[in-house]
Amino acid sequence: MSFFPKISFQYEVEEYLTKVFRNKELITALGTQEAENKYQSLLSHLSHPPGFTTVRVNTHLASVKHVKKLLFEEIQKQFKGLCVPVLEHPKLQDILLIPVIGPRRDLKKHASEVIVGAQCGYAVLRGAHVYVPGIVSISRFVKAGDLVSVYSDIEGKCKRGAKEFDGVKVFLGNGISELSRSEIFSSTGPLKGLGVRMIEPVYLSPSFDNVLPSHLFLQNLPSVVVSHILNPQPGEKILDMCAAPGGKTTHLATLMHDQGEVIAMDKIANKVKKIKQNAELLQLNCIKAFCYDGTRALSVEKREDKQDGPPFLPESFDRILLDAPCSGMGQRPNMAYSSTLKEVTSYQPLQRKLFSVAVKLLKPGGVLVYSTCTITLSENEEQVAWALKSFPCLQLHPQEPHIGGEGMKGAGLSLDQLKLLQRFDPSAVTLQGMDINSVQDSREDDLISLANKDCIGFFIAKFIKSNSK
Repeated sequence: MSFFPKISFQYEVEEYLTKVFRNKELITALGTQEAENKYQSLLSHLSHPPGFTTVRVNTHLASVKHVKKLLFEEIQKQFKGLCVPVLEHPKLQDILLIPVIGPRRDLKKHASEVIVGAQCGYAVLRGAHVYVPGIVSISRFVKAGDLVSVYSDIEGKCKRGAKEFDGVKVFLGNGISELSRSEIFSSTGPLKGLGVRMIEPVYLSPSFDNVLPSHLFLQNLPSVVVSHILNPQPGEKILDMCAAPGGKTTHLATLMHDQGEVIAMDKIANKVKKIKQNAELLQLNCIKAFCYDGTRALSVEKREDKQDGPPFLPESFDRILLDAPCSGMGQRPNMAYSSTLKEVTSYQPLQRKLFSVAVKLLKPGGVLVYSTCTITLSENEEQVAWALKSFPCLQLHPQEPHIGGEGMKGAGLSLDQLKLLQRFDPSAVTLQGMDINSVQDSREDDLISLANKDCIGFFIAKFIKSNSK
C-alpha cells in the first residue's frame, strides 16, 4: 500500500542496484519473479518511514518502567488524549516502541503552502516540527498563525524564497505558521527556531523536542541491537571507531554501567563535540571522545607523551565497534537518493582500511562488530567474505539478540555463514498503514514482530579474534 512514490536513484546507481538484487545466487535461490518482487517492495518501503518510533531509555539514570509512564503521559498530551500504546521490547529491554499512525489519507490541503528541503521533510515524517533552516519557499502573504500545507521538495529544485513551486513535491501534512513569510526571508530574519508547528501530519509520530532529554535517546531499532551484540562488560576498554553523533557510544557506556573506558573517535570536530554533549546530557563519565581519523588510529611505536588518545598500540581494546561510513541506502524515509555511482562505490575501500586497523587494535579473544545502514552487497556480505579471507584470525560468531533476517546471497558465503549475519530488510513485511483502531486491536506480540521488520535497512556482522597473528 504505497502512499509515496518509490525511491528514485540516478540512472547508474539504479542499474547497479538492479544487478545486486538480481545476482545469480539470489535468482537461483528465489527465482527471478520472487527476487524482483522483493526488490520492488524494498524500493517502496525505503520511501516511507518505519512503522514505529524507537527510543532508547537511559537506564543509567532511570528505569524503563518509570520512563514508559512519563512517555505515555507526554504522548497523550501531544495527541490530545489519543491512546497510542508505548511498548516494551522483550529482547531489547532498554527500548520503547511507539506505533506510527498513518498515512492519513483524508487530510484537507490548504491554499497556503510551505516547501521544505528533503532532509527537513524526512524529519517531519518521523515526528518533527518544521524549523526555519529547513524552509525553502512560502506562499505570498502568509502571516504568523496561518494554516499552511507543508510539502517536501524531494529533488531539491525549488529556489529559496520562491512564492510558489510547481515542481515535484510531496505532501507532508498541515501546520500553523509561527512566523510570517517576510520574517523568515528578510535579511535580518530568524535563521533558526520553529517555523511551522505541525498539527495534522500525514504520519502521526510524537515530537521529542525537549522531551525527557536526559532519559531518552531517539535511535533506530537495529542501531540499538548493535550495542547489545557487542555486549561490553564493566571495566573493559571499548573502541567506537566512527562514533558520531554518539547514540551507540552512549549506549555502550550505559551497558557497561559507566565502568571502564569507551573511546569514541570521529574525524569531524563538530561531530565530536556532539558526542561529548550527548555523554554529558546522559551523565556518562567513562566516554572519551577524540577528533581523529580511524584509518590512522594504529601506532606501531610506543608513545612517550602518556596521552590516552589515538593513535593506539596493537591489541589495545577488548571490543571494537566499527559502525562504518556507508552509502546510507537503508535510511528511511528517502524518496530521492542523490549520490552518484562513484560516491556509492567509494565506501568499500574506506571500510576495508578501517576494518584492517580495527583487527590490529583488537586483543586476542576480543569481539569486533561491523555494521552499516545500507543495503548493498559490496558494503555488507562482500566485506564479510573479504574479511574472512584476509584475516585468518577472525571467526564469524552468532549474534544475540538475532532479530533481523540472515545475510543476503550473492557474495559467495555459505548458508551457515549467512545465518550468522543479521540483515534488517524492510521488504520482509508488507507495506501497510496503521490507524488507531488497528493498533488498539492488535496483540502486543504482533506489534513487536512488526517493529522488528518494519525498520531501516541495516547490516551486522560479529567476529571473534582467535589469536594475535
